[in-house]
Amino acid sequence: MDQVYAMKLWGGGNADFYSGVGSHHPEIVNPYIAVVKSFLTSFKSPIVVCDLGCGDFNVGKELVKYTKKYIAMDIVSDLIAHNQEKFKQENLEFHCLDIAADDLPHGDCAVLRQVLQHLSNAEITRIVHKLVDYKYVVITEHIPEGDFIPNKDIISGQGIRLKKQSGVDVLAPPFNCKIKDEKQLLSVVLNDGKGVIVTTLYTIF
Repeated sequence: MDQVYAMKLWGGGNADFYSGVGSHHPEIVNPYIAVVKSFLTSFKSPIVVCDLGCGDFNVGKELVKYTKKYIAMDIVSDLIAHNQEKFKQENLEFHCLDIAADDLPHGDCAVLRQVLQHLSNAEITRIVHKLVDYKYVVITEHIPEGDFIPNKDIISGQGIRLKKQSGVDVLAPPFNCKIKDEKQLLSVVLNDGKGVIVTTLYTIF
């Protein structure tokens, strides 16, 4: 992923770091912030959120104020250093972690926004095994419209499964994530005909 940012494979022009249209387009970002804010503010007391794959933090920065603590992590060390310098709030932490290989911080809720779609099935499997440590998990994935065969494997990197007419479903094989409940929070159909971005809240225990 270092190369993705260094070579600006997701665009961004003169920006030091840019996590792509999915992190910046108002039609995608604003509804997401609204539904996650609604979820976070539904608790009597603020909860601890772990952002697994925070990217350039253009989205996460809007959610920190609704949490007890917001722990944001990404695998790209220069990106994390940049975020630590740019975004400073008392209840905000940044960590450079490989969420597939490293131990994850404790929290009430894990957020994975368009992260799993870039990873191989082997890496997703390792991550899913760790999600049982959170009570709530909010996953956003870019998937095809209509019926599709989920979880066709890819090599981790810039691309996603859409070109294989596939997308990630953590409840389907080979992941078979065990949950207590699920609720779709948001579905944004992209007007370029390139699929739909779906955000789902999973209650794990």
